[in-house]
This record gives sequence, C-alpha cells and structure tokens, in this order.
Amino acid sequence: MTTERAPVKRSPDRGKEPISDRQLAAVLRPFVRAAGPVVGAMRAPGRLGGLGSVKVPGSAAWQALAPQDRTIWWINRVGRLTALVAAIPGLGGVLADRLPIQDALGASAQGLLLCAIAEEHGVRDLGERVRLLAWVLFDRDLDPALAVGKDDEVRERASGRGPGIVSPEDSQASKKARAEELAGEFAGNTKRRMTVLACSRTLWRMARSLTAIPGELEKRPRGYFFQRGIGMLPIVGMVGNYLAERSALKRVASMSAKWLASRRA
Repeated sequence: MTTERAPVKRSPDRGKEPISDRQLAAVLRPFVRAAGPVVGAMRAPGRLGGLGSVKVPGSAAWQALAPQDRTIWWINRVGRLTALVAAIPGLGGVLADRLPIQDALGASAQGLLLCAIAEEHGVRDLGERVRLLAWVLFDRDLDPALAVGKDDEVRERASGRGPGIVSPEDSQASKKARAEELAGEFAGNTKRRMTVLACSRTLWRMARSLTAIPGELEKRPRGYFFQRGIGMLPIVGMVGNYLAERSALKRVASMSAKWLASRRA
C-alpha cells in the first residue's frame, strides 16, 4: 500500500548514517508490543485514575460510538495526559527543546495514540501497526515483511543460522521481556488502578526506546509554529509545548484516518 502525504522537511544529520527501514522497524516493534498492554489498561473501565466517564471503553455507551468518536475520546482524555508529560521539558525553554527527549516524548505520546486508534479500527497485526506508526510519524512506507520482522528471519537463514538457531535477542521470551520492561506497571493482567504517575513513568520509558532513532524523531507531526514559539521561552514554555503537542495529536489522528482508509481501499 502506498499512501500519498505531504513531504516532511528535515535538517541534515551530519556525521551520522541515515536510519534504514530495517532499523526503524526494529525500534518500533518493541514499542508497539509494549503499547498493547498500556492501551489495554487505559481501555479498562475505572482502571486509569482521573479518566472516569460514562462513555469509556467497555461501557454500553462506548459500544454505540462510531470509530471516529472513539478517536476523539482518546485525543481528549488520554491525549491530555500524554501531551502534558511530553510538554514538561518545555519548562527549560529553548535549551530543553534542543534535547532529544523532547521529540522522543512527543513521538511516544503520538505512538500510543496511534496504537489506540488502530485497536478501535480492528488493526491488531504487529506489522500493520508498525507500518502505521512509520508512515504517520516518520514518513516511511515500510514493506509488510520488513515491518513484522520476517525479512530478518530470511537473512538469518541465508547467513547459516537457520530456523533452529535463535539468538537471545530474537527469542520470543526476550521480545516479551522487552515489551514488559517498557510497559512497566501496565504489563501483566493486574487489575489495580493505574495512576497518572505510573502513566508518566511508562511514557518516559517508551520515549527512551525511541532515542535510538534520533534523526527520525524530528520528522514527527508537530503543533503550530506560534505554539512552538511560546515553547522556546523558559517556564511558560511548558504551556506552549502542551498546546503544540495537543495540536500535533489531532494531526496524527487525521493522518491515521488517511492511512486506514487507504488500507481498506
């Protein structure tokens, strides 16, 4: 599937090799796996503190909502939390904005939103979710086999490792452990309530996993220029960054709708 989108301007990353599609997919797969239990916890009625509502996932009112209305819920409720955490570096103004963690936090929040939207539209395949994130956040149209990791398996067999020889980092147990590490308090089937602090810690952990692709993070959707301008000011920069991240989440949702529509075509 090839979906047209506006080109993204990016500054040259001098002195560094460009991130390949294979490298990008390898970073996104653990993120998507970890996002599963995080989104699942947020969907459970009453599990996420501070997000109570009549129209919450699992309720009768929720089942009556159209997918686009559910997307709005994710933006307005969960988006408020993730955008707030992503905006925290803005307290330091322009100096903090230059740190990789600012873009990593923003991309992490956007990635979680995309996985939630994918769930609402019945897209549960790992490779398809990886492709969705790659297209919306990083302007990459990944090959389906590469996105799910099948391309790596072919290369292993060609190198002589064969299907019976699995490296520790490629084992299913290792993949599960990595996902649980990133998901943190959200991993497992625990029914205890999830606090805002727990959500914040998880978002930071998942953001750090994306710092492995620093040259790609600057390509993610962003808020309006004037909002980002306010974000460059000390102290009040957090307000500007919050507004920018909220606007960016809406753009992410809009772009995901285009990708999903093209997928159904």
